[in-house]
Amino acid sequence: MSPLVKIRSERDQMSAVERRIADFILENAQLLRDYSSQQLANALGISQSSVVKFTQKLGFKGYPDLKYSVGEAIARADNGEAPEVAAAAGDPEETLAGQLWRRKTEAEEATRLINPPETIRAVAAAIGQAGRAGKVFIIGLGEDDIYARNFALRLSLLGILTVHNFDTARMTANVSAAGAGDVLLVFSEHGNHPALCKISRYFRERGGKVISVTRHTANPMRTLADMSLLVSAHDEQPYVQPLLYQSALQHLLDHVFVLLCEGHDGRRAQLLANLERIQLMLEP
Repeated sequence: MSPLVKIRSERDQMSAVERRIADFILENAQLLRDYSSQQLANALGISQSSVVKFTQKLGFKGYPDLKYSVGEAIARADNGEAPEVAAAAGDPEETLAGQLWRRKTEAEEATRLINPPETIRAVAAAIGQAGRAGKVFIIGLGEDDIYARNFALRLSLLGILTVHNFDTARMTANVSAAGAGDVLLVFSEHGNHPALCKISRYFRERGGKVISVTRHTANPMRTLADMSLLVSAHDEQPYVQPLLYQSALQHLLDHVFVLLCEGHDGRRAQLLANLERIQLMLEP
């Protein structure tokens, strides 16, 4: 695993000092070979022991081990991307597109690493079971509703009974009809919306399972959920970070959707039938 990917995936769980070290390494990876642990500590205004503890927490023997690993990762990336970079050197837009693609790829990889395969399978199994014998409730507020709405449509195409809402009052009323075996997916990037937490508590009181979809941070929604899907996506540019979050989250949801389709001929047949009906409806 690339040390830079590992740092990105663990960043949300770090302390304030550790995040400063992580951000410096991520933003200055090419220059890290010129920094000793003391020089890095001086640049950040922290103690050398903080740098050493940071590297050990990541699983490295010490700072030299981390520095060597980062250098190797950069060398491998340079070797693999050199022809592409050279071809795009005269076109700033192509270079920008390549950088954005790499950032999205890194966010997707970091997100994959923090969601173990068994967790993804458990989420898909819970949704699938609810689709056979009950209902899948889905809610997201604001921008989170974009992902909630899209995933609700996909589940509906598979023949899974889906109750989607972006209004907390209406969802509270809908949840009154929930029972054991039902599932509630809560899309909340930061996982701290009070109304969504109340709905989740109410849903669990009804005997249903709650699945949270949030960033990889300690937040109330994760505490309330039976299962959690986590997203790791960071960038210093405020206009880029939402794009990385969207890309990583979509890839994560695609994984769950594919698992719901794999090995279930009935769902795939229902998907094809629904797509055909929709196409016929759209035709003049």
